[in-house]
Amino acid sequence: MNPNAEFDIIVYGATGYTGRLVAEHLAQRYGVGGEVKWAMAGRSADKLAQVRDEIAAPKDTPLVVADASDAAQLKAMVGRAKAIITTVGPYQLYGSDLVAACAAAGTDYLDLCGEPNWMRRMIDAHDAAAKASGARILFSCGFDSIPFELGVYFTQEAAKAKLGAPAPRVKGRVRGMQGGLSGGTAASGAATMASIQKDPSQLAVMMSPFGLTPGFEGPAQPPGTAAGDDPDVGPVAPFMMAIINTKNVHRSNLLMGHAYGKDFVYDEMVMGAPGAGGPGFTDLGSLPGGGPKPGEGPTKEEREAGFYDVLFVATGADGRQVRASVKGDKDPGYGSTSKMLAETAIALVNAPDVKGGIWTPGAALQGRLVDRLQQHAGLTFTVE
Repeated sequence: MNPNAEFDIIVYGATGYTGRLVAEHLAQRYGVGGEVKWAMAGRSADKLAQVRDEIAAPKDTPLVVADASDAAQLKAMVGRAKAIITTVGPYQLYGSDLVAACAAAGTDYLDLCGEPNWMRRMIDAHDAAAKASGARILFSCGFDSIPFELGVYFTQEAAKAKLGAPAPRVKGRVRGMQGGLSGGTAASGAATMASIQKDPSQLAVMMSPFGLTPGFEGPAQPPGTAAGDDPDVGPVAPFMMAIINTKNVHRSNLLMGHAYGKDFVYDEMVMGAPGAGGPGFTDLGSLPGGGPKPGEGPTKEEREAGFYDVLFVATGADGRQVRASVKGDKDPGYGSTSKMLAETAIALVNAPDVKGGIWTPGAALQGRLVDRLQQHAGLTFTVE
């Protein structure tokens, strides 16, 4: 983190759908120039001013012009902030130079990335530089994967209190959810598939639960690719976000010194039989041609009506169990994600003791992030 920066946070991509929600949250909760000093950034000063007015942010909200393809502009923006929030994706197309600039400058970086192949390339290329400069790089600060990655951390804390030790086996089970996939997520998925087609060697990272833990390969994990009957919760079906969430959970375990053990086993599924109207992103089959486009999203009313409820079942070595849940009060893809991203950035800026490197949000901030998300982002963490 750059402690003498002009701003605590710059929201890069503030004219996009999710970026403007992040800016709106900051404006409504913190104003300008108060507890949190923040600015809006994007390619066009006119569009930034228009969005500033549309979200009713103060007229003196600072505006920063920067283009993802202009290295000088990116470097100048990075030098003005303690932390950069970026919603400009797909990150494998528009994020690499920004990660490099932050890692070199000692500026914190937070995004919504769910692109494991690109994340692994960034870890391999920039983790050492970030450790040297003090930059804290946090990927996946939205629905993928905070409720799951931090949910496992919270559940393991409960397991230590009740069972005397972390559980070697945890299941993540999506118990309820209303809300759809963002256009940015759909575009990121398409970009990832195109990248793998160009370089099939990337498939190994995509398919391995340990694709984000370089140098460590844990035990075999449940594939989570077929519907079945879970003795703990009943019928379950595959959950499409598991492919990124499980990787982030295992990376958190690695970053925390294998706090869950080197033999830790984790998987995610959706509760309910396939096609039975259970929770989940039910329209994924139509995405290639008819899914949302980047910059598109639901109405405010649809965001407000959304929610999610994730159950975690931790089983100790002696068979005893602990159950915990994470619930969000807005739709997962937009309303909740935008608040999680904003509040994670504030938590990070307020945690100068966290050393530089490429982290997961949960490993970097642990209980501090649980507390902040419950206080300011509409999440509820509960031991059941």
